[in-house]
Amino acid sequence: MYILVICILDSFNVCDRTLGKVVPNSKESTERCEINHHLNKSFTMNLSGFISNQINAERNIVRTLWNKLEPLPGGKNIFSKLIGKAAPYTGSIDARVQELKPGYCRITLQDKPNIRNHLDCVHAVALVNLAEVTGNLALSYTLPDDARFIVAGLSIEYIKKSRGVITGTCNAPQIGTSEKKEYPIDVVMTDSHGEVVAT
Repeated sequence: MYILVICILDSFNVCDRTLGKVVPNSKESTERCEINHHLNKSFTMNLSGFISNQINAERNIVRTLWNKLEPLPGGKNIFSKLIGKAAPYTGSIDARVQELKPGYCRITLQDKPNIRNHLDCVHAVALVNLAEVTGNLALSYTLPDDARFIVAGLSIEYIKKSRGVITGTCNAPQIGTSEKKEYPIDVVMTDSHGEVVAT
């Protein structure tokens, strides 16, 4: 499976499905792109199990994947989709990771009909979902290779109705040890005008 992942990640250097073109444009690249498209289909079907296995590996899979994908064309979208496939409920809001570095994460959520409530604004639970993935990724990226975590509690305060693009940002503590300890993580969600909609 590890070899398949290297192959799939390598394919994004050649094939950019997001833009619908092959980069660079050559017969060899086109053939590789078509082969990798078939590999991607089988890879996606087994992705949840693969990510679960990698989470238990002795390395930080979030940091590894982000560092490999972020510089590539469409890499941020690919990373965001991988997170959504690994945690399907998280993927249900289709949020996009825009920035991820030690102790910091910024994710955007597009306002779409499937995440709205009866009041024609972003559903409260979609905001909780955004807050959780933003905080989790900020913390995950920072963790040492041998550390894991689980959410022990969650609270949210809704400030105003959320409409338009919502941005979740988190500044998490930088953790240098796998020692068992609780860490409070704060996430702020703002609308396209920079106004806070939830914390």
